Amino acid sequence: MGMTIAEKIIARAAGVETAKAGDIHTVELDRLMSNDGTTHLTIDMYNQDLKHPQIKDVSKLVWIVDHNVPCDSPKTAATHKKMRDFAREHNITFYEGEGVCHQIMMENHVCPGELIFGADSHTCAYGALGAFGTGVGCTDYLYAMVTGTSWLLVPETLRFRLTGKLPEGVYARDLILTIIGRIGANGANYKAMEFTGEGLHTLTMSDRISICNLCVEAGAKTALMEVDDVAMEYLKAQGREPKAIFTSDEDAEFAAVYDIELSEIRPIVAKPHFVDNVVPAAEAFGTKIDEAFLGSCNNGRLEDLRVGAEILKGRKVNPEVRFLVVPASRKIYQDALEEGLLDIFMEAGAIVMNPNCSVCWGSCQGVIGENEVLISTGTRNFKGRAGHRDSFVYLASAATVTASAIKGEITTADLL
Repeated sequence: MGMTIAEKIIARAAGVETAKAGDIHTVELDRLMSNDGTTHLTIDMYNQDLKHPQIKDVSKLVWIVDHNVPCDSPKTAATHKKMRDFAREHNITFYEGEGVCHQIMMENHVCPGELIFGADSHTCAYGALGAFGTGVGCTDYLYAMVTGTSWLLVPETLRFRLTGKLPEGVYARDLILTIIGRIGANGANYKAMEFTGEGLHTLTMSDRISICNLCVEAGAKTALMEVDDVAMEYLKAQGREPKAIFTSDEDAEFAAVYDIELSEIRPIVAKPHFVDNVVPAAEAFGTKIDEAFLGSCNNGRLEDLRVGAEILKGRKVNPEVRFLVVPASRKIYQDALEEGLLDIFMEAGAIVMNPNCSVCWGSCQGVIGENEVLISTGTRNFKGRAGHRDSFVYLASAATVTASAIKGEITTADLL
């Protein structure tokens, strides 16, 4: 019996010939990412709970301050200082003010074939480059940091065969929300979501990151895409080489196989308070909004900003709406600046912010109040995610978010 991509990556990391779903292996990690959401807790455990604290291989560690940038309180400032000081003391690769952790990792570190632990649930985004990225808690992260290894239960794989091409005005964000709505928030619990097929080749790297990033919202352990010319060209542009390139064998075993025709995908909105509460965007038309957010590790890339700027050019943000635009990284910010995209946003009345998690994280910038409504390209719409527990978050594509910011209520760009 052949192996899936996930099984091959784990077999490589475990130093064994085969790995099958349900097996448990001790694996060597290629990279370990942590951000300011929890790193201070890891540091406390390292300093207080270990008899012989050590870091197995500091070159594998990447620490990123991105969730609360700039600091929103003295408490946050203290956690950032703890992280900053520890990274400096131990010579850990450290980023602050550079952008959202997953975008930074994709720009600077992730390589095909790698096994990566990240202290953040959306680490599955790295599958866009054929890497097995998965989120872990502080204890598992600390163990991996100290030993360089961890144990891993090999997940079953759900395969998604993509055919066709997305229609004009429909985006990868619509595709992954459609899939999550179809299989449900628990539909991929502790499984790998693998994407393949001729339709995959029509998707940009930005599209692929967006898709893999949200797979955890269906419960996935990881997400993986076959590495093709698009992925290799992206990797080459970043000056990196693949660790290994894997494809699933023809006789590999899958828990289920889904055929997705991209031409049938339509604009989607995820209604409060669950990511799988998806409906055609038209069913949410007319919902008044107070705030719109274009950004996050899911939809804050240059392509998303281009989409938003094209729709907004020559128009104005509704005076009753706060429209926050937050590039996912410093590089994206600079590129958008050079293209004149940020001028378009600012001239239209949007608020352009520094690269960080911002509204998606809901504790730093753009927090919404009681009974307020946000339409967002962020990753989640759980109760209280973006502020008050009695607020409401709708998820949609960059195009739908921008169009809604103009009209003051949920709509799509074709209706402006």
